[in-house]
Amino acid sequence: MKNKREQKKVAIIGCGLIGQSWAVNFLSSGFSVSLFDPIEGVVEAAKKEIKEKLDVLKTNGLINDGNLLNYSDKIFLARSLPEVVQDVIYVQESGPEDLYIKKKLTQNIDKVTQEHIPIASSTSGIPASSYAADVPGQSRCIVAHPINPPHLIPAVEIIPAPFTSKIITETVKKIICSMGKQPIELKKEIPGFIVNRLQGALLIEAFNLVKDGIASAQEIDRAISEGLGLRWAIMGPFKTIHLNAPEGIKGYVERYENMYQDMFKSSDLNWAELIKDGLETDLLKLYPLEEREEQEEQRNSKLMQLISHKT
Repeated sequence: MKNKREQKKVAIIGCGLIGQSWAVNFLSSGFSVSLFDPIEGVVEAAKKEIKEKLDVLKTNGLINDGNLLNYSDKIFLARSLPEVVQDVIYVQESGPEDLYIKKKLTQNIDKVTQEHIPIASSTSGIPASSYAADVPGQSRCIVAHPINPPHLIPAVEIIPAPFTSKIITETVKKIICSMGKQPIELKKEIPGFIVNRLQGALLIEAFNLVKDGIASAQEIDRAISEGLGLRWAIMGPFKTIHLNAPEGIKGYVERYENMYQDMFKSSDLNWAELIKDGLETDLLKLYPLEEREEQEEQRNSKLMQLISHKT
């Protein structure tokens, strides 16, 4: 019978910065990790980097000491794909962001990994339906995209392909949650997923503001770090605007939709229609208007703590 440690063993394939951070996440949550990288010497160097990251987290009080007992005994340096996936409950692939490499690597991982074991990729924007379409075990292939640096940022995007098993999706979400992470499940695939698309939209406008001579890069960075980013650190854009009007998101849209449409004339998006189609209903369930005052107080309290920390 396998002992508890072996039952919580995961495989990390690709031991660059992302793979190292994944290892830190798993180790600090009580898992054992098996590391493999095809480039000679990388896994040995990764082990040292992983230890340093764990020490920094421990120094800053971000790790439960109990989970770090004998952590060195929980790191296995594998010499091949068959060895790295032996006795694991989960595989996290963090290879190069290249479609051809992802295809070949996923096919090879599938060949040597026990059936029904999830094979997740750290890809930043390549859907599983693109790299796993020809994989015999495609039903256990899924994207689990961390946000850099993964050992610090809680969010992990979970993107199943149309052929991904629902059981696999739920299993991956449970594993991610067990590390104290926050899974963000997409209802369907889209290139770039959510985080990079949101970041990309902001970056496009930031580059345009510089190009048009509106403001310097420093001033634009300040607009986020000392403005929007403070609120976004504790709540998302929808909750932000929902609390910015007494009537909630409907009132906000009535006041400002025309202003935004004038700014971005190329967009044919109708905000008011989305409100009627269920967006307002969803937000009112999450953030009822009768609780608005209490939520404002919570927002302001967290903002004061954040500003105090920054200064």
